[in-house]
Amino acid sequence: MTHTTHEFNRYADIRAALADPALVPDLPTVDGGPGGTSVAWLRATVARFSSGEPHRRRRALVEAELAGIEPAALRRAAAGQPEGETRVRVVRTLAEALGMPEPGAVAEAVIVVAGAYFGGTDAEAGADADNSVAWLVAQLVPGRADEAALEAAANRIGLLVQACAATAALVEASSGGDVPLARVLREVPPVRTTRRIAARATRVGDREVAVGDVVLLDLAAANHAHSIPLTFGTPPRLCPGRAHALALSEGLLRRPLTPFARLHHQATPLLLPNAWDYASAAALAAQDFEAIGTTSLGVAAAAGLPDGAAATVDATLTLARRLGQGSFLFTVDAEAGFSDDTEEVAELARKLHAAGAAGINLEDGRPDGTLTPAELHAAKIAAVKAAAPALFVNARTDTHWLGRQEEETAARLAIYEQAGADGVFVPGLSDPDGIADLTANLVVPLNILYTPTGPTLAELAALGVRRISLGSLLYRTALEAAVTTATGIRAGRRSDLKAPSYAEVQALVGA
Repeated sequence: MTHTTHEFNRYADIRAALADPALVPDLPTVDGGPGGTSVAWLRATVARFSSGEPHRRRRALVEAELAGIEPAALRRAAAGQPEGETRVRVVRTLAEALGMPEPGAVAEAVIVVAGAYFGGTDAEAGADADNSVAWLVAQLVPGRADEAALEAAANRIGLLVQACAATAALVEASSGGDVPLARVLREVPPVRTTRRIAARATRVGDREVAVGDVVLLDLAAANHAHSIPLTFGTPPRLCPGRAHALALSEGLLRRPLTPFARLHHQATPLLLPNAWDYASAAALAAQDFEAIGTTSLGVAAAAGLPDGAAATVDATLTLARRLGQGSFLFTVDAEAGFSDDTEEVAELARKLHAAGAAGINLEDGRPDGTLTPAELHAAKIAAVKAAAPALFVNARTDTHWLGRQEEETAARLAIYEQAGADGVFVPGLSDPDGIADLTANLVVPLNILYTPTGPTLAELAALGVRRISLGSLLYRTALEAAVTTATGIRAGRRSDLKAPSYAEVQALVGA
């Protein structure tokens, strides 16, 4: 029977096809030895080429392997790898993290397997790959092993093979420049096409797909037509190793991280309290917070000016210059850059960096409650990175904060990270599912605004959030405490609020 090959390059069609259970991964054939521990056995046993319950079970094995590896530690290990062939460095780093013996030899064997893993190789190469699979299995499960142990071994090998192919391709495509990884993933995806076979009749877009038909999905073409790349797949086949692949890539590329940027790539999220003057910043720093942010509301209100109205550029610069005399890291909330002129925003960034700021917040919300066009906000981000490359740009979207165009959140964040944002911020978002959806696709760290009624710090960390801001909460709490204390004394009540002494405040300012 002759089967039809359907080629799709439209973003919506490819997303639908990837999520369609009727379309199963193509399991290519390969010349070589019989089953047992051959490449054919490997592909028939890994999560990538499985469907239904076997896929869920095998995917869980891969997720369990990755759960024991902290991406930040993987990044550091990759950065410490000696120079050499990219695939060797990728696999050796991951093999070491998995605790495998002889990681160098493992890397060489995995490279041989990867050459045959996707099919199309000749008999001689297939035999070499079969021998390499057998050797890798022997390292993982020496002696006789039951079916469960062999399945676990196969999926560990599959994990290494996937890293060898896709992660190495990402590193190669990103080498020799400072183009943001998010843009590389969209413009030069490491996996350009993928195939599916129709296990039963289905419909994709405007086409009927019969049983046995081949569905060829052009991911590269779809990426070019949409801001959110399909590089890491879509549910239920979202890549479980996304964070680890990015950490490996960033480590091997050895792009320098500032001390402030490193705080976004550690085991626990950065908790960022927001100050409104020097004393509040110094007091927080004295309590061992790793960095301090400013709050535009606090700065504006302290000056008797409205927030979000581009009225506090001078007050913001003055505060930044005073904070720069301290010994702590700080980032500045600069509203929307106080201008829609990208050169003016870039000049502000240069001044803030010269004052000692480690980062800047740029929001796309406008005083009238609308949103800045995403392309204009992206141009601001790019201008800031060009003017002050070491300044950490936290690109904020107010889709949830203003309750406008919330369905655009993911697309806006994708545009901002591709423009060079070092992190992205979505104040007003507290829904765990919404947060998880974003972290599943983002390349850069996600910042969420803490709310007393929202997820806890531990819950946000589990969702993949890397930075948690307190925003204007501390300033508003301080106002409430001041008013409560004053009115209580007027009413004859004693205040039980412990306050720092005069000398302690003087010491903060003096320090």
